[in-house]
Amino acid sequence: MAPQVVGVVSRRFGDFDGAEDATQEALIAAARRWPEDGVPDEPRAWLVRAASRRLVDAWRSDAARREREARVIAWDVPAADPPDHDDSLTVLFLCCHPLLTPASAIALTLRAVGGLTTAEIAHAFLVPESTLAQRISRAKAQLRQSGDGFRMPSGADRDHRLRSVLHVLYLMFKEGYTSMQGESLHRIELSGEAIRLARLLTERLPDEPEGLGLLALMLLIDARRPARTDTQGDLVPLPEQDRTLWDEALMAEGVSILGRAMAQRAVGEYQLQAAIAAVHDRAATADATDWREICVLYELLEGVTGSAVVTLNRAVAVAMADGPVEGLRVVDEVADRLGGTQRWLSVRGHLLERSGDVDGAAEHLERAAALAVNLSEQRHLVTQVRRLRRLPRP
Repeated sequence: MAPQVVGVVSRRFGDFDGAEDATQEALIAAARRWPEDGVPDEPRAWLVRAASRRLVDAWRSDAARREREARVIAWDVPAADPPDHDDSLTVLFLCCHPLLTPASAIALTLRAVGGLTTAEIAHAFLVPESTLAQRISRAKAQLRQSGDGFRMPSGADRDHRLRSVLHVLYLMFKEGYTSMQGESLHRIELSGEAIRLARLLTERLPDEPEGLGLLALMLLIDARRPARTDTQGDLVPLPEQDRTLWDEALMAEGVSILGRAMAQRAVGEYQLQAAIAAVHDRAATADATDWREICVLYELLEGVTGSAVVTLNRAVAVAMADGPVEGLRVVDEVADRLGGTQRWLSVRGHLLERSGDVDGAAEHLERAAALAVNLSEQRHLVTQVRRLRRLPRP
């Protein structure tokens, strides 16, 4: 809902910078009032009115803008939900302006489009809140100086921004699917918004293969969400999930969209990730998973991305196909780049257990738990450590 509100207020008042700040204040006000007063019948209209009032108030307090204030006050703030016009994609592409660095574009998008607070984004990127706030302020200043205005780019300009747009949508979905903080593993509203925006993007660009691939990836992964936590909200690893809880409609839609993407014969990283997700989804049981095919797909993905994280994921597939010793060999290939991360320690710990090194496994998983910022993941890792400490030694 956040990008829709930013879009309406930006289009009405011609001030993206002020509209984004005002929308953040309106969202904070809603978080305080709605639990007590109840959610209004038209929540978006409520947020638009609240953001519009805050923007006008901000302009009133600036003596240098009195002339513009008089013009704005004459406009009517919408009393009902705005017409069926969604500016979310315009906001998204504006946040991915080529003048901005990738870090600035991602931070601004997560705030303006994802609705995350500055503190939440700072926590996710492990930087001080003041640093993140300055990054967002500089990004908005650069957008003002660009003089582009609030419009959807077209042609080469749009194509130039598309890679950044896909990347930030992917990050939004990841944060929603595995939150970087808090008790809950999921932030459903954030992953849901990423899927909604990806749908809008594919409607606007129906023949863009990586846009289709990203939407397919999101759907194929989100289909497993009902089985990903137990009744206490704790993480359930993929091999242990009840696959009857997976959403078959989402899986079928994801596979269909992936087919449309692959038909364009321009395979990219999101299509390959979606293909890997599809192999998992079509396996009736964990044992039926075609790990050989997944290994091949990860090798292709490595060639496209050169990512150490992809190599680490390939290590898991190699371990399943060829045994834990081979998996550990691949894990150690990226020790210099990922050796101090939660994910690397966790993967290596599980493979050490499979190879019979219980003490080494417990040590790695304990270190991974100490680095975990999501409490659900942390509890899962601590439980595994306790289990390993109780196992008899050979």
